[in-house]
Formats: sequence, structure tokens, C-alpha cells
Amino acid sequence: MGNQVEKLTHLSYREVPTADPTGVDRDDGPRIGVSYIFSNDDEDMEPQPPPQGPDGGGFPDGGDGPPPPQPQPYDPRLHEVECSVFYRDECIYQKSFAPGSAVLTTYTPENLLNKCKPGDLVEFVSQAQYPHWAVYVGNFQVVHLHRLEVINSFLTDASQGRRGRVVNDLYRYKPLSPSAVVRNALAHVGAKERELSWRNSESFAAWCRYGKREFKIGGELRIGKQPYRLQIQLSAQRSHTLEFQSLEDLIMEKRRNDQIGRAAVLQELATHLHPAEPEEGDSNVARTTPPPGRPPAPNSEEEDGEAVAH
Repeated sequence: MGNQVEKLTHLSYREVPTADPTGVDRDDGPRIGVSYIFSNDDEDMEPQPPPQGPDGGGFPDGGDGPPPPQPQPYDPRLHEVECSVFYRDECIYQKSFAPGSAVLTTYTPENLLNKCKPGDLVEFVSQAQYPHWAVYVGNFQVVHLHRLEVINSFLTDASQGRRGRVVNDLYRYKPLSPSAVVRNALAHVGAKERELSWRNSESFAAWCRYGKREFKIGGELRIGKQPYRLQIQLSAQRSHTLEFQSLEDLIMEKRRNDQIGRAAVLQELATHLHPAEPEEGDSNVARTTPPPGRPPAPNSEEEDGEAVAH
């Protein structure tokens, strides 16, 4: 489905969505002049054609072909990208594979329930899929942005069979109280399409926990500067840094990296990016802006999402 996006500009800064410090959002609805982009947050699987033999016909025994390969155990170190996010000089997010770090350990949905408390952020992960975030609200349930709607589901249903983990410590912002986090999430159950102010499940869940307008669509004015940096760890001694105008754009790129996988990201950097010459004394860090077409612009889509302008 094609996007229908009308290019609009902010009339004034007061029209940018903001968050109340108490964690209770005071917006009455979408703001004029803000382009709202919605994400499916789950890839729609295309129907697969029936399996064919080498000559294009069916298999000789009339069956469905060879059995599918057994799925490999999910290993974050193989599939995910180790990275840090900086706002100017402040680190606001870090995913580290350092020895002793348990934050990336994943669990089956049933075991994950034993580790969740109301107000926790939960992330479901699987190879070659966008990570899916949710807010645990108690009674075995989560609230999450799923297919253009904020819904309340049992955690085991929201996982869709994927492994998960509690990710309260990835972002380094000061969290709201657990009751405020749960209240933020439950207050938006049923919101969908034009009522949404978040691009993806991660932005919605993070906004519920931290109450920061930067997670919302149009939550920051883009004035030409690029204060956000995504530092991708290539090896123990080498990293590559991408620069962004907004946290919103950076999150889109970070999620895309997790979806395509670590090996593809490293290959892409080696093939397509041409880092500027490092400054003296900074030989291990390469900096670039995203290549053309990345990250998705404010009027583009992620995960088969739909762009709508108000």
C-alpha cells in the first residue's frame, strides 16, 4: 500500500507534542503541522508459493518437499548489533555484550513472566525480525503497539513464540514511577491509526516509561544540527558512528539494524559507507551521516507501516 504523505511544517513550537513531567500526557490529539507516521511493527508475511521440484513441478512423492531446517538457538551476540546512543556527549542508551552483562539474556515467554513487574519494559526478539517492545502492566498482561493499534494482550500471546527479556536498563533516562508507566500504557489502549503518536512499539513503550517527548512523532524540531550519534561497535577496538537530527530517526535505524542482523550491518558498512577521515587521536572511530535513503525520513515507513499526515 502506497503512502500518502502531505509535507507540512510546524507552525510554532507549541504545536510539537510534549509530555507532562508527571508522566500524564496532556495532548488532546494529533497536532496540526506534525506528520504522523505509523508502523505495523510486525512484518506481514507474504503468502509463499507451493514448493517445487528442480524442474518446476511438484515433488515426485507429491509431498511438500524436504523438511524445513531446525531453527537455531537465538544468540544475541550473533544476531544483534552492539551499540551506544549519545545525545551530544551524554550516553542515553547502551546495548553491550561485555562479559557479565545479563541484560541481553533471553527467556521463553513462560519464564519471562516470572521476571516481570508492573512498569517493566519487555522486548521480544527473533532472528530477521524487528524487535517488539511492550509494557508489562501486571496480571500476566502487556500493553503494546501492534498493527497500528495499542492493545492489551497476555504476554505469552504478544510474544508470538519469540523469546523475550526485560530491558529497563537499555535507556539511561530517569524512569517514571511504575504506577505512572502502567497508567500511561493503559490510557492509550484502543488508540489506533490517526490517534497514534509513535512510529513503532519501541518508541511507544519507551515513552510510557520515561515520558519524554523525543519518543513521539515530531517530538523534536529538526533545525539542521545532528546532536544524536549512533555508535556501532565493529570490534573491541573499532566503532562506526552515524549522526541524526532526532532520536526518532535514530531509533528507526537502530531497529533496522537489528532486523537485518549483525553480519548484514557489518557488510553494509564495509561496502556502502565511506567514512570521513578520522580526526587526529580518534583513529578508531569513523563518523558519517546515514547514506542516502537511511534512516527513513519523517514521511516514510518502517515495517510495512503507513504514513499519514495531519
